[in-house]
Amino acid sequence: MNDCYNCSDQSLIEKAESEEIDLVWQRYEKMKPLCGFGEQGICCRICMKGPCRINPFGRKRSVGICGASADTIVARNLVRMIASGTSAHSLHGKEVAKTLMHVARGETAIYSVKDAIKLRNIAHKLNIETDGNDLIPLAGVVAANSLMDYSRMDDEEICNWLKYTIPDARLEKLKKLGITTSNIDGSISDIMARTHVGTDADAVNILLAGLRCALADYSGMQVATNLSDVLFGTPQPVVSQASLGVLRKDAVNIAIHGHNPLLSEIIVDVAYKMQAEAVAAGATYGINIVGVCCTGNEVLLRHGIPLATNYLSQELAIITGALDAMIVDVQCIMPSLAKVSACYHTELITTMPDAKIAGVTHIELGSGDSLKKAELIIRKAIDAYKNRDDDRLSIPAEKNKVIAGFSAEAIIDLLGSINSEDPLSPLIENIVNGKIRGIVLFAGCNNVKVKQDHNFVTMAQKLLKHNILILATGCGAGAFAKNALMNSEATEDYAGDTLKEVLTFLGFEAGLNAPLPPVLHMGSCVDNVRSIDLAVAIANRLGVDLNQLPLVASAPELMSEKAIAIGSWVVTLGIPLHVGLAPPVTGSSLVTNVLTSELKNIVDGYFMVEEDPEEAADKIISIIEEKRLGLNLDSSLDSANNIEVLS
Repeated sequence: MNDCYNCSDQSLIEKAESEEIDLVWQRYEKMKPLCGFGEQGICCRICMKGPCRINPFGRKRSVGICGASADTIVARNLVRMIASGTSAHSLHGKEVAKTLMHVARGETAIYSVKDAIKLRNIAHKLNIETDGNDLIPLAGVVAANSLMDYSRMDDEEICNWLKYTIPDARLEKLKKLGITTSNIDGSISDIMARTHVGTDADAVNILLAGLRCALADYSGMQVATNLSDVLFGTPQPVVSQASLGVLRKDAVNIAIHGHNPLLSEIIVDVAYKMQAEAVAAGATYGINIVGVCCTGNEVLLRHGIPLATNYLSQELAIITGALDAMIVDVQCIMPSLAKVSACYHTELITTMPDAKIAGVTHIELGSGDSLKKAELIIRKAIDAYKNRDDDRLSIPAEKNKVIAGFSAEAIIDLLGSINSEDPLSPLIENIVNGKIRGIVLFAGCNNVKVKQDHNFVTMAQKLLKHNILILATGCGAGAFAKNALMNSEATEDYAGDTLKEVLTFLGFEAGLNAPLPPVLHMGSCVDNVRSIDLAVAIANRLGVDLNQLPLVASAPELMSEKAIAIGSWVVTLGIPLHVGLAPPVTGSSLVTNVLTSELKNIVDGYFMVEEDPEEAADKIISIIEEKRLGLNLDSSLDSANNIEVLS
């Protein structure tokens, strides 16, 4: 399956093949046949008596050496994935919170509070007194309250970023189930302890602990997103471009890749100041920063920096022959980049102590003299530009216009220009009257088992035709950006008549003189909480819980443990979730049944597995219509300012 949905990407895959450079698709083919035990989640490696591989059909080898059943093994493996995903997101959040604390203590000159309004709004949300508090001391209090969520000793308390950000009805349900969390780090430790050999062997009990850990992931993501907005600014609509065509022949091309805005912001700021050095080296355009993966999404939303590509095709940025440096931080960085960059002039530079790659340059940005180190990194890119081989250049011509930057605040501000007293009413009115049938939250990664971006694009086109608004984050947002679904022309081409009417009206109200895009880019994968914040605002306005809204989430090409963690808290908050690939759980009929059926009776949300994107879109449409029927939405609108939902 050596192909992508995007034709430009496909041409670069063929270029790599002609140059005998292995890419992720070739490595996937060489790995076949994949381990069937691993795919079903029934290989246990948590002690050294095994590994144990369980027969899912109940014949010999039906239990592990210790006696663990397939149900226990599958549940343990799944919740360990949740714990890993939670640790990735929550560490991100902790580093951002610590940075805000450094700002409050005057311990850094690099960062500052850029969004004072957001800081005060967060303080209000977290029930922190703001009257008389100066800005910088308030930043310290907010940081302390956020960091408390990582180390709280009282198990009876609940994480601030959980209890203050979800509807009261949802919080009460979670409390009754005993799956609220008081301590993010403790939730991860609990998973690792209970899945140690000889500990928890009750699959259902293990899964409930996994849901608690997933809520810790949600809390850590809230910290990461909201405090990043305080430090770097809350995204507002911005126009840019996407696809590998954003690379330039006349520029020093630098890609920033990973997930940590603490580092990418430094690189962006320093690059702006070093343009003259690049011009002096012969790059008439200067320095061209482009984004890859979620760091790319962060700088796209805040700076309008073009997005080159998403996860699965990260190697292709180097294959163009035009990339002079790739600067990486953490998460979703393929170690193969070292070998691919060695085939070109490209400098690959790691910047974090916990994310090194053997054989490549390491310049640690997080430890003193960060500005000087950023200058060193950019000079290495300029020096690499001088060694570029123009005969190997193959920059795709395609690049698509992108309108991004739709934070929850940006959407509410836009709606407020229509109704300042009740900003949500224009959106709710059009959901209730059916012009917008519902909302789908697209997230997740790319997976080599699926034609890259195909599921995202195919599903989106069908959902838009049925007047369903789409919100997107992470590499899903990257898929839509690369494939021209995040601009006004996409609304004209793909939106159903009533959705097009609404987006056109909103676009002109926003001053675009064109429709809003039909897919709204809300940020990186850690920013999935932005869409939840918007959904919670709608639910609170209507007086309902999240599970009652005509709202569905989808991860059609999920790949990472972070995606498993995100999906688990999405369903725990009551939202149905479509996944385009089965997680490694099919070796246990009990675990599979709990996730796809029984969870609905426990937390209202559930997993729905459907590999065919057309069928998946149909099923999502059916769920949305069922939700509308449950709320009597099509007959409950009195006026834009008097919305009554009959539940």
